[in-house]
Amino acid sequence: MDPFSDLADDYYINMNLNTEMTLPQQRETILSFFERIQKTYPTMRNFYTRETGDFVLEEDKEPGSYRWISIEPRRVCSGFVNPPDRESAMEQHKLVLELIPYMLSVSPLDCEALDFMLGFDFTYEGNHDELVADALGTSSALDGLTDIPDAQVINYEPAITVSLDDSCRLQARLMIETRTSAYHVRRGDYPKEQISVYFTTRKYGSLDAGATFDETLDVLSDQNERLLGESVVDEVLRPLKLAISTR
Repeated sequence: MDPFSDLADDYYINMNLNTEMTLPQQRETILSFFERIQKTYPTMRNFYTRETGDFVLEEDKEPGSYRWISIEPRRVCSGFVNPPDRESAMEQHKLVLELIPYMLSVSPLDCEALDFMLGFDFTYEGNHDELVADALGTSSALDGLTDIPDAQVINYEPAITVSLDDSCRLQARLMIETRTSAYHVRRGDYPKEQISVYFTTRKYGSLDAGATFDETLDVLSDQNERLLGESVVDEVLRPLKLAISTR
């Protein structure tokens, strides 16, 4: 069991590879790639094209735990929602990265950015922004705004990006996304929606000489797990979970 899986209602592990050049869009190329994926994961049988032109292959979503992979004009994405363990998601992402050099003609030189992301969704029926502000607090510079009589927080989505090396090519980003609108606050009627926390480690630019996509993903995964444990779990995830459980 992944040590982070019990921190939220839904948990997912994603990999995104952004390319400098446009990816192949030919029918035979796309189908051959997804057919190869399906040989390893036969339950990935739902194939469709989004209105944006993106191609998607995924498992049935009803069980709550499912894999998905998409090809966009300049991005390949791989995700596993509520995986049984971290290794299962990593195996899927590495398979995609192993296949794309010869099936989609993607070279390490063509890498614009490689992302490894852990996402956490918290279901909450109420003012998301107010909950986030209460659970995580605001800086002293903003306390005056939250203390205004009868004021209600209607937009509070903290985000921060930090560099992990001198070149600023290796970065980590924490972002919180809320789904409460001014309309909900005005009516006092809140749908049961999810507050999302995304923690991403990213490698910008072409890969180092001799480096492979899957090796680079391992580095990003290790950095992500370490930083998440040191700076996000007790500081962000657990306070959000506690705040929701006490309301």
